Amino acid sequence: MDRLQDSAWQYVAEVLHSEDLPMLAAHALVDGHDSPALRELAGLPRRSDADEVRELYVQALRELDVHLPDEETAGRRLLVSLAFGLVQGGLSPKEVADRLSMTVAAHTQEETRFLSLAAEYSEWIGPDDLPAWEHDLQAAAQLSAASTDLGPGIHVPASRHD
Repeated sequence: MDRLQDSAWQYVAEVLHSEDLPMLAAHALVDGHDSPALRELAGLPRRSDADEVRELYVQALRELDVHLPDEETAGRRLLVSLAFGLVQGGLSPKEVADRLSMTVAAHTQEETRFLSLAAEYSEWIGPDDLPAWEHDLQAAAQLSAASTDLGPGIHVPASRHD
């Protein structure tokens, strides 16, 4: 999936932050996308006014005919990206649990199972119970990733600390 199109669901799922949008715009220009709002956004400093940045980003998407998905679709893409991240080794089970948000959404039985297990994580899980939880979460992630219609091209959003 194209980086700019991928950013649309991340934006709606609230995992793409305004300070990341100017650099995203610069990369989109390098990738061959071009529009007045995209050029303006790419020229803004990272710490620009968040409202202005978000407005320019949405305007650039409109100019480039990239549609913002609804919240449920974006939340589902977030959940599936977490499953793929775990399966592909880019995320640990704890990182998956830490990246859950109010925007995640499950569409299939496999996604629901993965979400349910990920939501069970707690810092108070005992050391004897942690390996079983991690194993169950890994198995649910594999089933979710194998059964999704969203495909492996979905990218795991960077964490807030990256």
